[in-house]
Amino acid sequence: MEKRKLVILGTAGTCIDILDLILEINDMPAPERVGGPYEVAGFLDDNPEKSGTSIMGHPVLGPLKQAGDLLKSDCLFVNGIGSPRTFRRKAAIVDSTGIPDSRFVSLVHPTASVSRFASLGAGSVVFQNATVTAGAKIGRHVVILPQTVISHDSHVGDFSCVAGGVTVSGNVSIGHSCYLGAGSCIRDGIRIGDEIMIGMGSVVIGHWEESGLVLAGNPAGPVR
Repeated sequence: MEKRKLVILGTAGTCIDILDLILEINDMPAPERVGGPYEVAGFLDDNPEKSGTSIMGHPVLGPLKQAGDLLKSDCLFVNGIGSPRTFRRKAAIVDSTGIPDSRFVSLVHPTASVSRFASLGAGSVVFQNATVTAGAKIGRHVVILPQTVISHDSHVGDFSCVAGGVTVSGNVSIGHSCYLGAGSCIRDGIRIGDEIMIGMGSVVIGHWEESGLVLAGNPAGPVR
């Protein structure tokens, strides 16, 4: 099968993890492989010092605005940008590239489990040993890091980042552009607003629907 060219947006740690995920998808035998195979054409990053360099043998092709030129070819894209510092700007960063959702791939690591009754939005990535169960709805451009569980009928909003080892219980609603820190837990039926950060290890047992909060602790509450 011919490989489809794929460009990774960003060069930070999650982007390298995405590269590793892609290569592991490619390593799967065709009958068991979900998506791919892909040829990683390279990375795009706005740091001028990285242009012309290579990462794990794959070139940094230039800044994000170069996506416009790559759209003229048959390249597909995946976004790895979105850290505790930048998660609220993730939507604006993706929109600035001009890449339509139809050119973003959704990637699921071979060891992850995504229910046939769940949905995964354009450009989302599910990492090693993560579980997305029946009725769950994962929005567009969501990153779900290893060992995370998204339980039945929960919704994770567009552009959100879910760090490793997070547990989202059933019927939870998480807004857009949120960041759930490593090891945090959310009780069933909870509603979380937009652009909220949940600190690592926090336990959320109440509704927090005001946008832009930072929550931490057990039980979690606003810290600023």
